Amino acid sequence: MFSLASLRSEWLANPRGDILAGIVVALALIPEAIGFSIIAGVDPKVGLYASFSIAVIISLVGGRPGMISAATASVAVLVVPLVRDHGVQYLFAATILMGIIQVIAGFLRLDLLMQYVSRSVVTGFVNALAILIFMAQFPQLIGVHWLTYPMVAGGLAIIYLFPYVTKMVPSPLIAIIVLTVISIYLGLEVNTVGDMGQLPDALPSFALPDVPLTFETLRIIFPYSLTMAAVGLLESLLTAQIVDDLTDTPSDKRRECKGQGIANFVTGFFGGMGGCAMIGQSVINVKSGGSTRLSTFVAGAFLLFLIVVLGPLVSQIPMPSLVAVMIMVSIGTFSWKSIKDLKRHPWQSSVVMVVTVIVVVWTHDLAQGVLAGVLLSGLFFASKVRGLFTVSSELSPDGTCRTYRIVGQVFFASTERFVDAFDFKEVLDKVVIDVSAAHFWDISAVGTLDEAVHKFRREGASVEVVGLNEASATMVDKFATHDKPGGESQPAGH
Repeated sequence: MFSLASLRSEWLANPRGDILAGIVVALALIPEAIGFSIIAGVDPKVGLYASFSIAVIISLVGGRPGMISAATASVAVLVVPLVRDHGVQYLFAATILMGIIQVIAGFLRLDLLMQYVSRSVVTGFVNALAILIFMAQFPQLIGVHWLTYPMVAGGLAIIYLFPYVTKMVPSPLIAIIVLTVISIYLGLEVNTVGDMGQLPDALPSFALPDVPLTFETLRIIFPYSLTMAAVGLLESLLTAQIVDDLTDTPSDKRRECKGQGIANFVTGFFGGMGGCAMIGQSVINVKSGGSTRLSTFVAGAFLLFLIVVLGPLVSQIPMPSLVAVMIMVSIGTFSWKSIKDLKRHPWQSSVVMVVTVIVVVWTHDLAQGVLAGVLLSGLFFASKVRGLFTVSSELSPDGTCRTYRIVGQVFFASTERFVDAFDFKEVLDKVVIDVSAAHFWDISAVGTLDEAVHKFRREGASVEVVGLNEASATMVDKFATHDKPGGESQPAGH
């Protein structure tokens, strides 16, 4: 972890690009952190201190180099009732507990749950987030001075055209600098960062949350902490997967879970709110040339430098310049290829993607959208596997024995078809159920096999089950009743 080779690859592989990208991210973090603080109903410094703390700590202990973590809207919206009813000190305590829960999740390998999130859900998550990022710019585009629009257009022109001149410096950084100089020199009447809220002028300090150390406090904060931890990990793991794809490099998801927990745990002691990975800022970082932990560290450290040392200057940065950057992020984040794939991909995948987008955009809740997509994916998958299940039969020449051949997966969704495939009223001396091409997955499947055997035996036929594979045989031996004493009239549980 701390070898010279890892230091070079994770920190010093791209110092110039990482430093410049970190500066761009730091500038873009300021209005968002202030905005998220407003959402949560707390002082702007709470979001700013959180963004500094989380970014710096996650650069040291996280599992995805180059990914940006900070205060986020998805976590901020969850704590509104907590802050309103109990105050900001309870928010700090909830953030500390959130971190503990996430560290425990890392040890329990809950990151493996990401294996059940389909590519269609991830694509829907990305597209929904791109739409939300774009929609978040509306307050800065509606009911503002007309000069805002040409400034945004000029910022976008610089962002997309400057790379044709040189890629040595990230074009978003150039756009912010140029528009800030023009705005200050000409005294343009546009919204500035200072209009978002008062920037703090002191370093964050360590302090225990001023809450009673009682079971009642735990009862109040635990539901919020658990929800914040779950949403934070979900968004962080999905963002890590997206950055993996953008950079074509792997990441340690288990370490990321623990890293997010450590970052939030420490942040609670420094007067910050909970946070997680930010796909928008991560895309800015990658697009601006950031690729290692250094870029994340610079983003957090430079953010603190900006607000504490250069606060008066930062307050004059025109919001149109940052709006232009975020519009660039939304355009770059959206998977435009997915629109063409709607016709080319299976309709089930397209439905999952579209539903994920609709639920996220409608509720502004990433967790609800992903949950809806995962559940829908599971239903479609179960339906598809169920359709691969077949049963054929063959009667012996003397008409006394029928062999049923089962092919496919037997589980809760195919049990009804399994039973319906048998003719229990046929007069036979013997029935053979050949399952050599089948697999029994759950107790429902074993219970259905029991039911079939019992029904044939009640009609006077002897029954033989043949061809069980090792895994299915283990399930049947453990849970089936048809070959156990007293099991003739008592099928296995469902």
